Amino acid sequence: GEQLAAFRTQDGQAYVVDAYCPHLGANLAAGGRVMGNCIECPFHGWQFRGEDGKCTHIPYAEKVPDFARVRTWQSCEVNGMLLVWYHCEGLGPTWAVPEQREIATKEWVFRGQTEHVVDVHIQEIPENAADTAHLTFLHGPAILGGSDLRYTRLKLWDFMKHTWKAEWQPEPEPNKHCSQLLLQHTATIFGKHVSLMDLKVSARQVGPGLVFLLFEHAFLGRGIILQTVTPLEPLLQNVVHKIYYQKNVPAIIPKFILRAECIQFERDITIWNNKQYLPKPLLVKEDSSIQKHRRWYAQFYSEKSTRVPVQKEGLDW
Repeated sequence: GEQLAAFRTQDGQAYVVDAYCPHLGANLAAGGRVMGNCIECPFHGWQFRGEDGKCTHIPYAEKVPDFARVRTWQSCEVNGMLLVWYHCEGLGPTWAVPEQREIATKEWVFRGQTEHVVDVHIQEIPENAADTAHLTFLHGPAILGGSDLRYTRLKLWDFMKHTWKAEWQPEPEPNKHCSQLLLQHTATIFGKHVSLMDLKVSARQVGPGLVFLLFEHAFLGRGIILQTVTPLEPLLQNVVHKIYYQKNVPAIIPKFILRAECIQFERDITIWNNKQYLPKPLLVKEDSSIQKHRRWYAQFYSEKSTRVPVQKEGLDW
C-alpha cells in the first residue's frame, strides 16, 4: 500500500523515498529527475536529498523551510537487488541480508527471471516449505504435464515421477529470522531411477519475504534462485524468481531449471489463488512442521500489522 520512489544519485548511491512530494503531492517517480544527490519534483522543481529526505532547493523561494522533507526508507543493495526495510511501527533493521559470494564475485551470472502476482495471504507462500505432504501430491507428477492442474495427473505422464525428500528447520540465534529447507530431488522414468536428474536443493528463508534456493547438480554445476515476495496489498503478493548460475555452464541449463521451477510454482499459484487462509487449520500428526512454521513466522508480525479479516458465520454487517 506504500508508494515509493527509488533513484540512484550521481555518485552511484541508491536511495528510496516516499513517492509523493510533501508540497502538492506530485509523484517524484513519474517525471522526477536526479540532480546531484537529490531527486527533483517534476511539478515545481523542489529538490530532496536521498540521504535524509531534506529539501535543499526550491527554485522560486528565498528560503527552504527546515521542516520541508520527504520520508526516507532504509535500503541496501545486495545480490543485484535493492532491498527496503519495512516495519509497520517504524523500527529500524534488526538483521542484515547476507551477500551471496558467487554473485558478488561474478562467478555466477544472471540468467533470467520470472514474475508472478499471487492473490494470497503472505504467510502461505513460505509455509509451503514446511508442508512436505504437498510436495509428493502436487509436485510429484512430471513437469511435462505442465501447470494446469486438470491435466498434471493424466495417465499420459505416468511414465515419469518426481520424488522429493524434504526437511524444514528454523535456525537458532542469532539467525532466528532464518529457516532452512533441505530438499533431495530424484526422478524415475518407467520406474527406473534417472541419476542425471538428481538434484540437491537447500532453500534458506531470510526474513518474511526472501529465499535463497541453492542448486547443486553432479554434472551441471551450481547456481541459485533468489525468490522475493513483496506484499502489494494484504492479500496480493508480487513474487520474483531470479536465477544466477556458473558462467561456464551453457545458459540453456539454468533457463531449463528456471522453467521447471516456474511450472511447479504455477501449480502452487492455482491453489493459492483459489484457497482461503485458515488461522486454525485441521491438521494431522504428519503436518506438525506446518504449526512449527507458523510459530516461527509469527515473529514477523507486530501489534500494528495489517490483519486479514476472518470470515464469520451469519449475516452480521
